[in-house]
Amino acid sequence: MAEILVVDDEIGIRELLSEILGDEGHSVHSAENAGQARQLREENRLDLVLLDIWMPDTDGITLLKEWAAAGKLTMPVIMMSGHATIDTAVEATRIGALDFLEKPITMQKLLRAVETGLQRGRAAAQPSVPPAAAGEPSRQPAVTAFVPAAPVGEAVVAEAPQQAGAERPAGFVPAAGAQAEAGRTQAAGASILLRELPLDLPLREARDAFERAYFEYHLGREQGSMTRVAERTGLERTHLYRKLKQLGIDLSRGLWRRQGG
Repeated sequence: MAEILVVDDEIGIRELLSEILGDEGHSVHSAENAGQARQLREENRLDLVLLDIWMPDTDGITLLKEWAAAGKLTMPVIMMSGHATIDTAVEATRIGALDFLEKPITMQKLLRAVETGLQRGRAAAQPSVPPAAAGEPSRQPAVTAFVPAAPVGEAVVAEAPQQAGAERPAGFVPAAGAQAEAGRTQAAGASILLRELPLDLPLREARDAFERAYFEYHLGREQGSMTRVAERTGLERTHLYRKLKQLGIDLSRGLWRRQGG
């Protein structure tokens, strides 16, 4: 698990990135401006920073320069922007940024950049010790700053494979013909009875109730793994996060609960 700081003035982006990275097992802090980012940088031992370029008070490039000049660029920093030019990306890399992500950020690019950034940070933290001469004690120099390398390429990150041969959920009754008995979903606390879905509601509300029960069932069955839920339901993960948020299903570090439930 890594300590990651997300800095962006758009609350929707902060929430989405925090949910995605939290589901990956990371501890995520968020800041809406440079002032909050400075404070969180001082209070936490960060492993990675995702830093937006265009912010209202102090832009990301200025904050990056500030950290670099003060010797506080001890962690990999990945810049983000939807309007930056190539010159801006080159400047950020020259100052010390590890990589640059263009908005809208796809799930694959985000996870690849974060994983590569964390690997680069761990590698920088490993001291390089020359072989000790005969009779001399080994000395290990302390590493005090992250040394950025060239911008990150397309590193391949393997996602967790779907578990093969998963057992049917408890309470499943085989169908006779085309109809199956609607039983209680017993996957990790999904509390709604399928046969008690409110069919007398307007179509939109009834559909939301069914979708909520459907996703709660799969979240429980897959123990909160968004990768496997996405595979089971056939949704791309970014769309899946938005759908769960729309239905009022809250996610917290791989665990889930319905808001207000």
